[in-house]
Amino acid sequence: MIRSIQGLQQAQRGNLKTIAAMKPGGSLEKGVRVGTLAAHRYAVALTHVDTGALRASHRVKMKRTWSGPTGTVYIDPNARNPRLMAQRTAVYGPFEHARGGEHAFYKNTSDRYGFQIGRAALAVIVRGFPK
Repeated sequence: MIRSIQGLQQAQRGNLKTIAAMKPGGSLEKGVRVGTLAAHRYAVALTHVDTGALRASHRVKMKRTWSGPTGTVYIDPNARNPRLMAQRTAVYGPFEHARGGEHAFYKNTSDRYGFQIGRAALAVIVRGFPK
């Protein structure tokens, strides 16, 4: 009987650690942040440079939703290229990306580094769960 109570107490402690990992600011959110910031770094590095405006316009947005934390890398809709008659990078950035090949900065980030990004994010998440 004592063993079953100890087992229940141990299971409850594990359950509480799991809940804590999934709470706002827990390891799940930290892992999403790590992955999102890594994706941002790679996207910036893979963006071709003419004036540097497009490369500098990549932004990160973290959000808590009812289904959990999310992270997004996107082109700032207000960023402008001063040399191209103040054209917004969010207008020409998707066309640059759609050229494909070495120009597809987001696709290349996912294709080349997605596994590494996911593994790094998952390592952070797993560290917060009970052993």
